[in-house]
Parts: sequence; C-alpha cells; structure tokens
Amino acid sequence: MNYEIEVTLAESRKAKPNVNELAFGTCFTDHMFMMDYTPETGWHHPRIVPYAPISLDPAAVVFHYGQAVFEGMKAYRTKEDKILLFRPEKNMERLNLSNERLSIPPVNETFLVEAIKKLVSIEKEWVPADEGTSLYIRPFIIATEPYLGVRPARTYTFIVILSPVGAYYAEGINPVSIYVENNYVRAVKGGTGHTKTSGNYAASFKAQEEAQKHGCAQVLWLDGVEKAYIEEVGSMNVFFKVNGEVWTPALNGSILAGVTRDSVIQLLKEWNIPVKEKRISIEELYAAYTDGTLEEAFGTGTAAVISPIGSLKWNDKNLVINGGESGSLSMKIYDTICGIQTGEKEDPFGWTVEAE
Repeated sequence: MNYEIEVTLAESRKAKPNVNELAFGTCFTDHMFMMDYTPETGWHHPRIVPYAPISLDPAAVVFHYGQAVFEGMKAYRTKEDKILLFRPEKNMERLNLSNERLSIPPVNETFLVEAIKKLVSIEKEWVPADEGTSLYIRPFIIATEPYLGVRPARTYTFIVILSPVGAYYAEGINPVSIYVENNYVRAVKGGTGHTKTSGNYAASFKAQEEAQKHGCAQVLWLDGVEKAYIEEVGSMNVFFKVNGEVWTPALNGSILAGVTRDSVIQLLKEWNIPVKEKRISIEELYAAYTDGTLEEAFGTGTAAVISPIGSLKWNDKNLVINGGESGSLSMKIYDTICGIQTGEKEDPFGWTVEAE
C-alpha cells in the first residue's frame, strides 16, 4: 500500500456552528478521509478530500447484506490549545476485530491512526473548546461491489468523517431510568454482538421504542439464550457497585469490548477497588438490591463516558439505585477520564495522543 496521503483541500469552508447549539452527529467538517480496497491492489489511494456525498451502485453489497463496520472516537482541545485523541489505537484494533467477523479485509492500524491524526490536524479549527465539547470521529467501512449474490464483497471503501459535538450532559449528569428487556435480544455468542456492525444497532431500535413506552431512557439487555444474564445497557457497557466491589459482565463473544470499559477497569485497579468481570444474572442483581448492597450502577461509552443509572424497571419491580442519584464512584470515574481526555489531569497510562 502507498502510505502517501493525497490531500485536496476544499475551495470554500463552511461556517462553524454555534457551540451552544451543537447536537450529536448533525454537523460535519469540511474534509473527510477515504481509501479503497480491491483484491488486486489491496487497500490503496489514501486521500483527504472535501466532505461531499458519495456515489454507489444500487446493487452495492452494503445495501443488501449489511456488510459494514464502524468505530466511534473523539478529539479534545486542551487549555493549552493542543488537540488530543483518546486511545485511537484501541479503536483501530477493534475495527479489525469487526472486519474479521464481517469478512472485510484487515486495515493497517498504525497507518490509520496517523491518517486520522492528519485529518483532525487539518480540521483542528472545528474542535470546540468549551467544557464537555469535542470533535466526534466516525471511521467506517462499506462493501461497494455491485453484486446480489450472497458472499462477501470484493471491493470496499474506508471513510472517516468528523462532527463537532456539544456537551453530552448539557444540564449536568442526571441518572436515567432503564427498562430490563425480556423479549428482544441484542446478540448471542457466535453472532456479531462483539463487533461494531451497522445491523446490530438497527436491530436494537424496536426494544428502545419499548423502553420509551415504559418511561425509560434505555434498555438493559439480557443474554439471548437464557434471558437471565446481564450484557449491555443500550449501546454501552454496564457496571454495578455491589458491597464495595465493582461488577461488569465478562466479555463472552456477544458483548462489545468498549474502550471506555477497558479504561474504567484499569482505573479501578489503579485505585485498588475490587473489580470483577463475571456473569451477572438479573436475579443476582435483584438480590443485591433487596439486601441493600447494590450501591451504584452506570453505563460506559465514548459518547457519554459515564451514564449513571437511577433505576431499573424489571417486570413489575422498580429498583431505585442510590436514591436515584449519581454515585460518588461514578462521578470520580467521569471526572478522571474527562480530565485525562482534555489534558487537565495527569495521564499515567499514556492514553492520549496529540494530533500533529
């Protein structure tokens, strides 16, 4: 592969949005990164070009069989006006795990981190500076071959687009109510639950609608076989503090290995707080609730970092956790990770990378 990135700058630039009016994923920067794959050449023609619609054949495999994967990451502006990425190598590593499961050719992880750094550097004026804001980075791969036979495509396009986003918690962190889903399932071992493939998210919409009908913000997913063991909350990993220990579902082939999840586990170990990756049944969690040892619950992910859970609605039961308030450990984790991401706290793990 030719590692020289061709750069074509936009002739005119868009007006930057009002930082107070930023919504998630609705505004996009002036440029995007692209490269293509063919069996003869492999991944080739890396380029940064003006952001624009792309042209695809109506028979492209991505439309018919959903052969697509993506990642989500962020860039942050520090008080010293540096632009930092948070653990980008982990996202590219996970992208290749998704590629392997979806029969998409692997990408060069090191090169793509450098390509993303270059794109973000070109678009650095788009990285907002206000507290809680960031530049969201969306790398994705789509199958482009026009073919209606059921097999992996032979051609692909890799694209990275950027979107400035506002503070996830515009009015402060407020714990949310979660609906325990007993009917629909998110994934099963041997499926695609451990990957970031588009179809996983489309399949979750119906359960999300059901949760909202019950007055809840999100779904707590149970396993797809016994419907007894906790897996994820919405599109986030989930943690519970029980009698001084922190529990999170063990990676089992159907749970996504979140970058924030891994960061939280490392922090807890650094703080000498016991953390267990284990199978957690909803019955076990309910028992902890009834005996008063369920102290906190929270989701973790790129968008929110930490999302405290105030209550769980399970069948006819309403489990109010920590009086419906954010827990002290949840807030400590949130403040620490956000501080590292924005350069305001020491980064002893070497998690941040400066965009050049």
